[in-house]
Amino acid sequence: MTKRTYTDPTIQSSEITPERMFLNRRSLIRAATAASATMFGLPAVGSEVSAEEQMLDFTDDPNRILAAEQTPYDAVTSYNNFYEFGTDKSDPARHAHAMSIDPWTVKVGGLVNQPGELYLEDLLGGFELEERIYRFRCVEAWSMVVPWVGFPLSALLNRFQPKAEGRYVEFKTLYRRSEMRGTRSFGSVIDWPYREGLRMDEAMHPLTLVAVGLYGKTLPSQNGAPLRLVVPWKYGFKSIKSIVEINVTDRQPKTSWQMLQPREYGFFANVNPAVDHPRWSQRYERRLPSSVFNPNRVATLPFNGYADQVAGLYEGMDLSQDY
Repeated sequence: MTKRTYTDPTIQSSEITPERMFLNRRSLIRAATAASATMFGLPAVGSEVSAEEQMLDFTDDPNRILAAEQTPYDAVTSYNNFYEFGTDKSDPARHAHAMSIDPWTVKVGGLVNQPGELYLEDLLGGFELEERIYRFRCVEAWSMVVPWVGFPLSALLNRFQPKAEGRYVEFKTLYRRSEMRGTRSFGSVIDWPYREGLRMDEAMHPLTLVAVGLYGKTLPSQNGAPLRLVVPWKYGFKSIKSIVEINVTDRQPKTSWQMLQPREYGFFANVNPAVDHPRWSQRYERRLPSSVFNPNRVATLPFNGYADQVAGLYEGMDLSQDY
């Protein structure tokens, strides 16, 4: 099959979508195909945004009850796992700025009828962006509530027409040793690039999001710029960052943490408070911000609170074994 490219590579990032149009929910959605000033069509990370501008309109959002529980922006962008930049939670915020994200392309292949590449400009202009507030639960028993900006992964996959025999979707993160200091110091532990995978029905589920921003702003590098996966009913390591390659396959793909520690990190990684991690309980979590004197400890919910929407995907499976 001939490889297809869906945009003119001579288009400059500076010609894409005006920044101010993305500060309001309805303007954000209407402006997805507009053209003008900034690369992502969202305010630059670190830019000043007023409290009024950061307020989102949740009147028609099915998850609007989470609006009052949102984790502060500073906590979301300063406490991260992104081992390409170091193993400490503060390492990504300190070092991820070294990663260059312009230009950026995502290659899609494997068992699809139309393999090819999309430039970042296509992703921002070719799909309807929306804001969703999702719980985010890390296997290390900390959690956040984050307002993401993005589009359903199903919209992206459908553009490349997966074949009927495609049962899984594999993802790969950017691997650039010169810019990712963690791949040099941590390189003997993980087989880079970082890899993740979903079953096809999980990938096509309407909750599964390709995020390009958060809190109405451009996605910061430490949070997986310029685009990352968000699968809210799974532990955070399934939400792969800085994606450069997506492949549809008929076999369950090998994933980074599963290859490293299969006893601790199963392929499905569904949030399940009844199944403890080998080294700690998963029955409770620390909702950030949290401290020694104010631990903000809450009970962990099955499927991270999304059981009504996704439990049917796993009917008949033993989730204590297929973890």
